[in-house]
Amino acid sequence: MITLKEALTDIGRYVQLMGRVLTQPDRWRMFFQQYITEMFQLGYNSIGIVLIISFFIGAVICLQIKLNIQSPWMPEMVVGYTTREIMLLEFSSSIMCLILAGKVGSNIASELGTMRITQQIDALDIMGVNSANYLILPKVAGLMTIIPILVTFSVASGIIGAFCTTFLGTTTIHELLVGFHYEFNQWFFWCGIIKAIVYAFIISSVSSYKGYTVEGGSVEVGKASTDAVVLSSILILFADIFLTQILT
Repeated sequence: MITLKEALTDIGRYVQLMGRVLTQPDRWRMFFQQYITEMFQLGYNSIGIVLIISFFIGAVICLQIKLNIQSPWMPEMVVGYTTREIMLLEFSSSIMCLILAGKVGSNIASELGTMRITQQIDALDIMGVNSANYLILPKVAGLMTIIPILVTFSVASGIIGAFCTTFLGTTTIHELLVGFHYEFNQWFFWCGIIKAIVYAFIISSVSSYKGYTVEGGSVEVGKASTDAVVLSSILILFADIFLTQILT
């Protein structure tokens, strides 16, 4: 069980590390090269899992609403409307980022942790390089750029999944279209994008901190990866409550 002193120490070390990270890069050309690489590794390689999960979740939400809210008094737009709101407001932003925290967060923490225990980070520091800025800033910037795009793909994939349920005969295309168009509020989409950007910063910065500050050997690297995923997920849930309150 972590003590209050350890928690405050971690917060202080995290803030200090972010102070080193969020500075102007020494070489912009090298930064942009690494930035593109991180977007590809952290975001592009996650497109498959985002599309697959979102497709089936969109289909399941649509089916559950239709099959469990059977009533002659229920307007035909309820199925499409509810599916759209769930995908926009919660699943494609918050829940999808929780899933990505497990995939992307552990990757970042283990990569930096391995560099730490093999003394590659120490070598950069000895050469006078701001290792925190050089290694972490491209990851933070890359993930904050690519996750909103993944959220957009998630919403689209979920809607396609909902439309595919029409082949099962539980609903109709017209019924879904009426619901999808009913009182559509564009701000809800932008709420999801804003949430995604905040969650991306949480995932990348917390995972980088856990990996960058690891001490020990391979066992500690594995523990740091686990801690990064758990802590990122908890912070995302807290941030979700706060952001939902102020944005909607």
